[in-house]
Amino acid sequence: MLSALLLFRTALPAGQLRSGFASRSEATLPETSEVATQIESPKLRIEFDHNLRSRVIARFNDRELVTGPFSRSETADGKQREWRDFPVLSQKLESVTDAFGTGRRLVVTGGVTPLRKTVSVTIYDDFPTMAVFDVEYTNTGAPPLEIRGWTNHSYLIDAAVSTSDPAFWSYQSGSYEKRPDWVLPLRPGFHQENYLGMNASDYGGGTPVVDVWRKDVGLAVGHLEPVPRLISLPVSMPDAGHAREAVHSSRELTLAPGESFHTLRTFVAVHRGDYFQALTEYRRRMVRQGFQMASAPDSAFGPIWCAWGYGRSVQLKQIYDTLPTVKKMGFSWVTLDDGWQNNYGDWAVDPKKFPHGDADMKALVDRIHEEGFKAQLWWSPLSAVPDSQLLKDHSDFVLLNRDGSKRKISWWNSFYLCPADRGVVEYHKALVRKILGEWGFDGLKLDGQHMNAVPPCYNPAHHHKRPEDSVEALPDFFREIYETARSVKPDALVEFCPCGTAYSFFTMPHFNMSVASDPESSFQIRSKGKTLKALMGDNVPYFGDHVELSDGAIDFASTVGVGGVVGTQFVLPNLVKKHSKSDLTPQRQKIFEEWLHIYKDKMLSRGEYLGDLYDIGFDRPEAHVIRKGQGIYYAFFARHWSGPIQLRGLQDRTYHIVDYVNNKDLGSVHGPQATISAAFNQHLLLEARPD
Repeated sequence: MLSALLLFRTALPAGQLRSGFASRSEATLPETSEVATQIESPKLRIEFDHNLRSRVIARFNDRELVTGPFSRSETADGKQREWRDFPVLSQKLESVTDAFGTGRRLVVTGGVTPLRKTVSVTIYDDFPTMAVFDVEYTNTGAPPLEIRGWTNHSYLIDAAVSTSDPAFWSYQSGSYEKRPDWVLPLRPGFHQENYLGMNASDYGGGTPVVDVWRKDVGLAVGHLEPVPRLISLPVSMPDAGHAREAVHSSRELTLAPGESFHTLRTFVAVHRGDYFQALTEYRRRMVRQGFQMASAPDSAFGPIWCAWGYGRSVQLKQIYDTLPTVKKMGFSWVTLDDGWQNNYGDWAVDPKKFPHGDADMKALVDRIHEEGFKAQLWWSPLSAVPDSQLLKDHSDFVLLNRDGSKRKISWWNSFYLCPADRGVVEYHKALVRKILGEWGFDGLKLDGQHMNAVPPCYNPAHHHKRPEDSVEALPDFFREIYETARSVKPDALVEFCPCGTAYSFFTMPHFNMSVASDPESSFQIRSKGKTLKALMGDNVPYFGDHVELSDGAIDFASTVGVGGVVGTQFVLPNLVKKHSKSDLTPQRQKIFEEWLHIYKDKMLSRGEYLGDLYDIGFDRPEAHVIRKGQGIYYAFFARHWSGPIQLRGLQDRTYHIVDYVNNKDLGSVHGPQATISAAFNQHLLLEARPD
């Protein structure tokens, strides 16, 4: 078992490391900096100087990597001044045994009147790459203190000695209307606040972790609270040689004399390679706190055809006439998307499309089942148009802003409903019972950028203890939807599609299919797949979304290569007036059928994603690996590539290598280190099978 160690030093120059390894960050430190105290594990060391400034040192393979200089990492902002330096007053070491295991804790107190700071840093034996911080501030003066916010883990990260271009890559967890990449290189001048509240009327939320890494080491920061919190996780690159990240809260409060407050429970973690390991460790730690991902039925891994290609004006005849082709091509699921309903909010069938009401909907589901498919229905919970009967009967359901106005959901010109209101919850549970029980659907497609987060609610009719009750209640709202669905149909599929937003970890235990969620490129399909597999594991299927949203509207390889479920929104050209990239031409049909055969033959969506073998930022070509049975499956991506490719993750044995897309035999290699020479455009998918 690994143990965390505490050592006290009072005169060790900041640049002196026992390993003898000299990093660029050492040279940037002031020569007067000294280590006052520290706590370490075999993988990580946190050092504090005499003013409680800190720095992080990663310890890998007998090398010690200083990530950056001493920083004013934990600070508080007041109305009249900012508190940055806290001269050390006391320190102690204690052993820890709690729900997270055994470990060691360093408690350091510092400060001058009127504000004292106590920093508790815990490193658990089971989590040697992660240090957990609990920071407390106490008013030691006579008058009250007005606090305007606090910051934890504000670290300046040095570029590596031999700086590459880019010097840093990052994982960003904020959700924005422009739907930027979650994984991206940093450039000088970059800044993204990653506020986990609302960043637009209906865009917000995210997983409370950000990560910045260079070629040799990475640093992740975030919080470990059990519910969403309204914090920021700013990431910036102020100049060519440095990046910065932090956890920040703008919470305002007044401290009476002698009164204290705690920041959130936050963490810093180190890793090698890209951000995958940091997110995996975050998930593992949250599982220890009681979070458990949902289970998916076997049917969830079947390929999906969605009627969305026909748009909101879809007609039943179009669906009925397309089903034979869908069946011939080998799809397993048929999804009825947006356009079936009378409006957003009431969720009754559109009488123009379903003249016999519910009977027509049941007949459609029966037909889908008769053809051998599972049936899924699109639905957008928590949204209601102003003229819906729901809001006429229950105007108190709406979420209200501070000024009493209704909160808009732009995409559907709707209003937010409050997830913390019991009436709203029960209304949605009744809809689930109707969709799955009465109509007979096998799954739900929950959709909308507004589902990832909600703003604070000020509706007095809801009797909230705090406006943030709505923010923190959102995961429980989706828990009740999921549990209701599974109570009606134990093998129900609940897909969660938050339309380009960065997913909230807190809702993840309450659905059993993630999705690329309106990707704007094939890279987003792959990077979102890597992210969601880190956060959710391999047992929850990842749907690569409709292939028409990929580069060239034909890139099945990106979904197959990351172990995703394939799908499409194709339409039959003779059934539409306006033609688009969704048209199933004979050439496209042939390509689709070939990829469906590959998908079903390999079923890599049931394999184990080995996300720590390749760095998505610095390794070229970009690579993803799936282990399934005895086989190792590689997916390489580049616009054009010609040269050597490393095959990582092999055992010390001989493997036969096949390009399984083009049925091309590439000979044999011997692990654990193997290299082949290859030339390809766009993608190369390989199977390594032990001889």
